[in-house]
Amino acid sequence: MRPYKVILSGGGTGGHIYPAIAIAREIQKRYPDTEFLFVGANDRMEMEKVPQAGFKIEGLWISGIQRSLSLENLKFPFKLLSSLRKSNQILKRFQPDVVIGTGGFASGPLLKKATSKKIPALIQEQNSYAGITNKLLSKSVQKICVAYDRMDRFFPEDKIIKTGNPVRDDLLTIASKREEALSKYGLSSDKKTVLVIGGSLGARAINELVGKQLDFFAKHDVQLLWQTGKFYYEQYKHLASNSVQVMAFIDQMDLAYAAADIIISRAGAGSVSELCIVGKATVFIPSPNVAEDHQTKNALAITAENAAVLIRENELDEKFETELELLLQDKEQREALGTAIKALALPDATKHIVDEVEKLLPSRE
Repeated sequence: MRPYKVILSGGGTGGHIYPAIAIAREIQKRYPDTEFLFVGANDRMEMEKVPQAGFKIEGLWISGIQRSLSLENLKFPFKLLSSLRKSNQILKRFQPDVVIGTGGFASGPLLKKATSKKIPALIQEQNSYAGITNKLLSKSVQKICVAYDRMDRFFPEDKIIKTGNPVRDDLLTIASKREEALSKYGLSSDKKTVLVIGGSLGARAINELVGKQLDFFAKHDVQLLWQTGKFYYEQYKHLASNSVQVMAFIDQMDLAYAAADIIISRAGAGSVSELCIVGKATVFIPSPNVAEDHQTKNALAITAENAAVLIRENELDEKFETELELLLQDKEQREALGTAIKALALPDATKHIVDEVEKLLPSRE
């Protein structure tokens, strides 16, 4: 009985990479002899993160089109042709039983070639507003796993399955980890803890905000766990103190979430899905610099259920202190937001996605 062969393609950000790894691990649980190959974009973070997770990866020479006028855009047609050609070679050599796309630059050429060869394919759309690559691919793939309602605005309705987004298993048990978390970070149980996360690379506006608001946090006797992202750590590390922990990257997010009373976060799809599982009072500050402003749309999908606070970047000076003061002083409001956001969680997303993948696999009998 030959093992299944599965290609997963996606990357550019952790929001595309970690779901792909979670899906691969769930397939591996069910079929331990499965052969996996990841396909990513050269020079992007997947080329590092996927091998660290124990999987092989090949890179394509591909990137997105810049929204500003750029010489890089002139290279795009050549990158696309190169990526289509290499995708064809990879498919011919590896001969997968199924191909899974989780978004990002590389998934476009790879899935385009796979579907033209009649290889079964599934895409996993993390956002509430579909990206152009997945909209184009939706016509030719068999299944589309989504995390939000009303996605038939973008995709054929008969292909859509609402599964949610994969999240890390360790987030399912944070309620029992608070003491361990406070101990790890040297935090006091008598003070409120605010966790600030702007993504693995960081978020300039959020870092600038926190840097300016340290006196506000000190006045309210708040402890801070502040992930600056690797690009900004050197700029802000001098602000660390007994009550302000400045980190480039948090390696145990489950413990950081367990310690937090309030979370300040971007609104990427992966972050939103994790925060629904975590069930803590959350302030979303979406990045306005992403395709189709999808982070704002993700955050609006949550605030429409009265399950989080949304502050746009251009409103931070006007609204931040007022909104934070309210949350810090009103325990009932914090608990209400935590309960409401947790009600939106889909904790078995990875299993449900792999259930759909299984339906595309050939029989091994």
